[in-house]
Amino acid sequence: MSDAIRPAIEFWFDFGSPTTYLAHTQMPRLAADTGVPTRYMPMLLGGVFKATGNQSPVMVPAKGRWMGGDLARFARRYGVPFTFNPHFPINTLTLMRGAVGLQMRQPERFMPYVDAMFHAMWVEPANLGDAAVLAATLGAAGFDPVQFQSLVADAEVKARLIANTDAAVARGVFGAPTCFVGDEMFFGQDRLDFVREAAAKG
Repeated sequence: MSDAIRPAIEFWFDFGSPTTYLAHTQMPRLAADTGVPTRYMPMLLGGVFKATGNQSPVMVPAKGRWMGGDLARFARRYGVPFTFNPHFPINTLTLMRGAVGLQMRQPERFMPYVDAMFHAMWVEPANLGDAAVLAATLGAAGFDPVQFQSLVADAEVKARLIANTDAAVARGVFGAPTCFVGDEMFFGQDRLDFVREAAAKG
C-alpha cells in the first residue's frame, strides 16, 4: 500500500504545548501497538487560537494551577521526564517553520528535530524564544543554525505553515495535541486511549 493511501494517525502539534510533548512521548508505542503509523502535522497553535477564540488553559489561573499537577501526574504515569518551562509562553513561530521546512526539504531530519525541540522545551527546559539559545540547541542537536535561519525565512516554508494551520482549523482543530484517525478527531493527550481504539479498528 502506498504511503499516500496508507492509514495513519494524524498528530497535529506545536512545540509550545506541554500536553503535546507528553502525547509525543507516547506516539511511538501507540503506533507499534496498533500497527498504524503516526503522521506528524505541524501547525501554529497561536494561529489556531486566534482563529477559534481559544487560549491556553494556563491563562485561566485556577485551571493553570490544576494543570501543573495534572501534567506531573501524566509524566509519572508515562515514565517520562517533564519540567514546566519557566519561560512559557514561548513564541513558536520560528520553531514551527523549522518543523515544516524540514518536513518539506529534509524529511529524514524531521523527527530528530521534533525530538530535540520537544526535549529542549519540556525537559531541559530552555528558552527557545531566545535566538542565541535556539542556535545553541540546534547546534547541539546536529543542525546548522545558519542553514536553519535560511530555511525558516523561505517563502514556501512560511506559506506551508499558514496552509497547515488553516487546514487544521477547517477540520475543527481548536488546540493541541489533536489526533485524527480517519475523520474522527480526538483532542488532548488524555484521549490517547480513544485514539488507540480507533486506530486498532482500522
